[in-house]
Amino acid sequence: MEITDLITPSAVISNLRATSKKQALQDLARRAAEITGLHERAIFDVLLERERLGTTGVGNGIAIPHGKLPNLERLYGLFARLERPIQFDSIDEQPVDLIFLLLAPESAGADHLKALARVSRLLRDRAVCEKLRGTDNADALYALLTESPASRAA
Repeated sequence: MEITDLITPSAVISNLRATSKKQALQDLARRAAEITGLHERAIFDVLLERERLGTTGVGNGIAIPHGKLPNLERLYGLFARLERPIQFDSIDEQPVDLIFLLLAPESAGADHLKALARVSRLLRDRAVCEKLRGTDNADALYALLTESPASRAA
């Protein structure tokens, strides 16, 4: 599974203005609703429910909120670079400025986990995260996210 299977250029937000975790999730749910055709409230509720189980703030300024929804026919991703870091109850207690939202159909067991692993692997790369933090251009962010690992190593 590649990142290009999850996001499109329209699913990249270059300067999300949010002052709290809740506001960031609401804004992302609104944008995800436009992309998926699902109701914004349904997406927001699934994200909040997942956060109640434990934070999706994975550390190093990164959060990967995710959830499964009925009526979704495939996996969807949404990436946001925040204008200013926000508190996200992260495991390392550091504020978050990079968020990769992942939505999956209820039936997507292994695919959901593969997509989470792929996103996690990408955002564990400090060099990639530095580049993502260094631009506020949506096209450049999309290019950085979807660049193949082989070309990153060069």
